[in-house]
Amino acid sequence: MSVLTPDSRWALPVVPAPTAPRTSPLHEGKQRRSRREIAGTTALNVVAIVFFVITLFPVYWMVLTAFKPTGDIITPTPDFSPLHPTIAGFVDAIHKPFFWDYVGNTVIVSVATVAISLVVGVLAALALSRFNFKGRRTYLIVLLAIQAVPQAALVIPLFFTLQTLHQLNELLGLTGTYVIFVLPFTVWMLRGFIQSVPADIEDAAMVDGCSRLGAFRRALLPLIAPGMVATSIFAFIQAWNQYLFAYVFMQQNTRYTLTVWLQSFETNRGTDYSGLMAASVLYTLPVVFLFILVQRKVVAGLAAGAVKG
Repeated sequence: MSVLTPDSRWALPVVPAPTAPRTSPLHEGKQRRSRREIAGTTALNVVAIVFFVITLFPVYWMVLTAFKPTGDIITPTPDFSPLHPTIAGFVDAIHKPFFWDYVGNTVIVSVATVAISLVVGVLAALALSRFNFKGRRTYLIVLLAIQAVPQAALVIPLFFTLQTLHQLNELLGLTGTYVIFVLPFTVWMLRGFIQSVPADIEDAAMVDGCSRLGAFRRALLPLIAPGMVATSIFAFIQAWNQYLFAYVFMQQNTRYTLTVWLQSFETNRGTDYSGLMAASVLYTLPVVFLFILVQRKVVAGLAAGAVKG
């Protein structure tokens, strides 16, 4: 029998101190991995932001200079905001001689180049993707070789060729020259899109009664339409930015394109930087707007055709 003393009756029970919960090695590993993932994602975001700023700065400087008067452009201290914005550079650029002739020539040659390259490129890419014939590998190697040849190395042979065909200073001859360099890229791009579509789809369409052309038009063409749009954008940009051939093969002021028009702002008396930057903005805007417009359609077409039934 236990005996209770007076002190023991009023003594408080001793509660053991709480111990820190032990963390399992698996939980610690997950925490370290999450920290590394957060650090890696942050580093990638910082690198992407720096790269974006470096890439965007020349465009920003071009637009900024286009709205500056000449006195603010040639100052030794760079100014990153227009103190006296003006559109005089744009007005001078538009009122340059033969401006609208240059616009028309550039649009005609670029659109014609894209149309011819797209039609011929689809047929060539279809043959390379769907048919086995002798020399197909050699043809692909030749396409790559044409892309690797510098354009400056072919200026003289092409000049004499166009001279023999009486196509110097003609938009038709210039368009044919552009097609020579745009077509290999178009064939390679479209070949990749066609190869991504199973040939069984066309076979099923022909079993249902379609001809080879009908199977291409009804089964294959809707599936590669987004690829054709994307290819046409890049082909248009190549033709739009071409300078060397337009400068050499066109021998009249009214036959030049906009790339040659940009050179007219450099004279013996110096460079009109305000007009040159304003002209560069005007020259770039159509391509930017077209790219943004068609890019949405390409994304929508890819999303709509992503599920194959």
